[in-house]
Amino acid sequence: MSQVFSGRFTAQTNEPFVVFLIGMRVNKFWSLSKWIPVATAMTPMLQTLYKNPEKGFLGGETFYRFSPTTTLLLSYWRSFEDLESFARNPSEPHLEAWKKFNQAVGNDGSVGIWHETYLVDAGKYEAVYNNMPKFGLAAATEHVPAIGRKETARRRLGGDNDPAVPSPQN
Repeated sequence: MSQVFSGRFTAQTNEPFVVFLIGMRVNKFWSLSKWIPVATAMTPMLQTLYKNPEKGFLGGETFYRFSPTTTLLLSYWRSFEDLESFARNPSEPHLEAWKKFNQAVGNDGSVGIWHETYLVDAGKYEAVYNNMPKFGLAAATEHVPAIGRKETARRRLGGDNDPAVPSPQN
Protein backbone atom coordinates (compact mmCIF):
# COMPACT_ATOMS: atom_id res chain seq x y z
CA MET A 1 0.00 0.00 0.00
CA SER A 2 1.25 3.51 -0.77
CA GLN A 3 2.42 5.82 1.99
CA VAL A 4 -0.34 8.16 3.16
CA PHE A 5 0.77 11.74 3.78
CA SER A 6 -1.24 13.11 6.71
CA GLY A 7 -2.45 16.65 6.21
CA ARG A 8 -3.10 18.86 3.20
CA PHE A 9 -0.83 18.81 0.16
CA THR A 10 -0.89 20.25 -3.32
CA ALA A 11 0.93 19.85 -6.62
CA GLN A 12 3.57 22.32 -7.66
CA THR A 13 5.05 22.95 -11.09
CA ASN A 14 6.15 26.17 -12.75
CA GLU A 15 5.89 24.67 -16.23
CA PRO A 16 2.91 24.21 -18.56
CA PHE A 17 1.72 20.61 -18.88
CA VAL A 18 -0.87 18.45 -20.62
CA VAL A 19 -3.63 16.42 -18.99
CA PHE A 20 -4.52 13.48 -21.19
CA LEU A 21 -7.47 11.20 -20.42
CA ILE A 22 -7.81 8.00 -22.42
CA GLY A 23 -9.95 4.94 -22.00
CA MET A 24 -12.09 2.21 -23.43
CA ARG A 25 -15.61 0.92 -22.96
CA VAL A 26 -16.76 -2.65 -23.60
CA ASN A 27 -20.07 -2.39 -25.44
CA LYS A 28 -20.47 -6.09 -26.34
CA PHE A 29 -19.12 -8.14 -23.44
CA TRP A 30 -19.17 -11.45 -25.35
CA SER A 31 -16.95 -10.00 -28.10
CA LEU A 32 -13.88 -11.07 -26.15
CA SER A 33 -11.70 -11.27 -29.25
CA LYS A 34 -12.42 -7.59 -29.86
CA TRP A 35 -12.03 -5.99 -26.45
CA ILE A 36 -9.31 -8.08 -24.77
CA PRO A 37 -6.62 -6.91 -27.24
CA VAL A 38 -7.74 -3.31 -26.68
CA ALA A 39 -7.66 -3.75 -22.89
CA THR A 40 -4.18 -5.27 -22.93
CA ALA A 41 -2.66 -2.79 -25.40
CA MET A 42 -2.11 -0.09 -22.76
CA THR A 43 0.31 -2.12 -20.61
CA PRO A 44 3.24 -2.10 -23.09
CA MET A 45 2.65 1.61 -23.71
CA LEU A 46 2.81 2.44 -20.00
CA GLN A 47 5.86 0.22 -19.49
CA THR A 48 7.65 2.10 -22.27
CA LEU A 49 6.65 5.49 -20.89
CA TYR A 50 7.64 4.77 -17.28
CA LYS A 51 11.01 3.37 -18.41
CA ASN A 52 11.71 6.36 -20.68
CA PRO A 53 10.78 9.64 -18.94
CA GLU A 54 12.55 11.60 -21.70
CA LYS A 55 9.48 10.87 -23.87
CA GLY A 56 7.60 13.49 -21.83
CA PHE A 57 5.20 11.30 -19.82
CA LEU A 58 5.12 12.69 -16.27
CA GLY A 59 2.90 10.02 -14.70
CA GLY A 60 -0.63 8.76 -14.44
CA GLU A 61 -3.34 6.80 -12.65
CA THR A 62 -5.62 4.07 -14.04
CA PHE A 63 -9.26 3.66 -13.02
CA TYR A 64 -11.86 0.96 -13.81
CA ARG A 65 -15.63 0.95 -13.72
CA PHE A 66 -17.24 -2.42 -14.29
CA SER A 67 -20.87 -1.69 -15.05
CA PRO A 68 -20.55 -1.31 -17.99
CA THR A 69 -16.84 -2.10 -18.23
CA THR A 70 -15.04 1.20 -18.71
CA THR A 71 -11.43 2.20 -18.11
CA LEU A 72 -9.77 5.56 -17.67
CA LEU A 73 -6.10 6.48 -17.67
CA LEU A 74 -5.50 9.95 -16.25
CA SER A 75 -2.06 11.03 -17.41
CA TYR A 76 0.17 14.07 -17.34
CA TRP A 77 2.59 15.05 -20.09
CA ARG A 78 5.32 17.65 -20.42
CA SER A 79 3.83 18.91 -23.72
CA PHE A 80 1.34 18.13 -26.47
CA GLU A 81 4.29 17.66 -28.83
CA ASP A 82 5.62 14.84 -26.62
CA LEU A 83 2.19 13.20 -26.46
CA GLU A 84 1.66 13.47 -30.21
CA SER A 85 5.15 12.21 -30.97
CA PHE A 86 4.55 9.11 -28.86
CA ALA A 87 1.14 8.48 -30.46
CA ARG A 88 2.38 8.81 -34.06
CA ASN A 89 5.87 7.31 -33.88
CA PRO A 90 6.03 3.93 -35.68
CA SER A 91 8.71 2.71 -33.26
CA GLU A 92 6.45 3.27 -30.22
CA PRO A 93 3.78 0.74 -29.14
CA HIS A 94 0.80 3.09 -29.58
CA LEU A 95 0.68 3.35 -33.37
CA GLU A 96 0.56 -0.42 -33.94
CA ALA A 97 -2.21 -0.80 -31.31
CA TRP A 98 -4.18 1.99 -33.00
CA LYS A 99 -3.83 0.28 -36.42
CA LYS A 100 -4.92 -3.08 -34.95
CA PHE A 101 -7.96 -1.47 -33.31
CA ASN A 102 -9.04 0.10 -36.61
CA GLN A 103 -8.59 -3.21 -38.46
CA ALA A 104 -10.18 -5.52 -35.87
CA VAL A 105 -12.91 -3.29 -34.42
CA GLY A 106 -13.30 -0.32 -36.73
CA ASN A 107 -16.87 0.96 -36.43
CA ASP A 108 -18.56 -2.31 -35.40
CA GLY A 109 -19.57 -0.94 -31.98
CA SER A 110 -18.12 -3.78 -29.90
CA VAL A 111 -15.53 -1.62 -28.14
CA GLY A 112 -15.40 2.12 -27.66
CA ILE A 113 -12.20 4.10 -27.20
CA TRP A 114 -11.94 7.75 -26.28
CA HIS A 115 -9.55 10.44 -25.22
CA GLU A 116 -9.54 14.06 -24.09
CA THR A 117 -6.55 16.42 -24.08
CA TYR A 118 -6.18 19.57 -21.98
CA LEU A 119 -3.28 22.03 -22.31
CA VAL A 120 -2.61 23.74 -18.98
CA ASP A 121 -0.57 26.92 -18.73
CA ALA A 122 1.81 27.37 -15.81
CA GLY A 123 -0.09 28.64 -12.77
CA LYS A 124 -3.52 27.82 -14.28
CA TYR A 125 -4.26 24.78 -12.17
CA GLU A 126 -4.96 23.98 -8.55
CA ALA A 127 -5.12 20.74 -6.63
CA VAL A 128 -5.43 19.57 -3.05
CA TYR A 129 -4.93 16.17 -1.47
CA ASN A 130 -5.94 15.52 2.16
CA ASN A 131 -4.55 12.42 3.88
CA MET A 132 -3.66 10.82 0.54
CA PRO A 133 -0.71 9.02 -0.96
CA LYS A 134 1.08 10.99 -3.67
CA PHE A 135 -1.64 11.07 -6.30
CA GLY A 136 -2.55 12.66 -9.61
CA LEU A 137 -0.71 15.83 -10.54
CA ALA A 138 1.21 15.85 -7.24
CA ALA A 139 2.63 12.40 -8.05
CA ALA A 140 3.57 13.55 -11.56
CA THR A 141 5.15 16.84 -10.47
CA GLU A 142 6.11 18.08 -6.99
CA HIS A 143 4.16 17.14 -3.83
CA VAL A 144 4.21 20.08 -1.38
CA PRO A 145 2.28 21.12 1.76
CA ALA A 146 -0.86 23.19 1.08
CA ILE A 147 -0.06 25.99 3.51
CA GLY A 148 0.27 29.77 3.28
CA ARG A 149 -0.12 30.87 -0.35
CA LYS A 150 -1.19 27.32 -1.18
CA GLU A 151 -3.85 26.89 1.55
CA THR A 152 -7.00 27.67 -0.54
CA ALA A 153 -7.98 27.00 -4.13
CA ARG A 154 -8.04 30.74 -4.92
CA ARG A 155 -4.59 31.22 -3.39
CA ARG A 156 -3.21 28.28 -5.36
CA LEU A 157 -4.49 30.06 -8.47
CA GLY A 158 -2.72 33.28 -7.52
CA GLY A 159 -5.58 35.13 -5.79
CA ASP A 160 -6.20 35.97 -2.18
CA ASN A 161 -8.83 34.93 0.35
CA ASP A 162 -9.24 33.40 3.79
CA PRO A 163 -10.03 29.69 4.23
CA ALA A 164 -13.79 29.04 4.41
CA VAL A 165 -13.00 26.30 6.91
CA PRO A 166 -9.83 26.56 9.00
CA SER A 167 -7.21 23.98 8.09
CA PRO A 168 -6.52 21.41 10.82
CA GLN A 169 -3.32 22.04 12.76
CA ASN A 170 -0.92 19.14 13.30
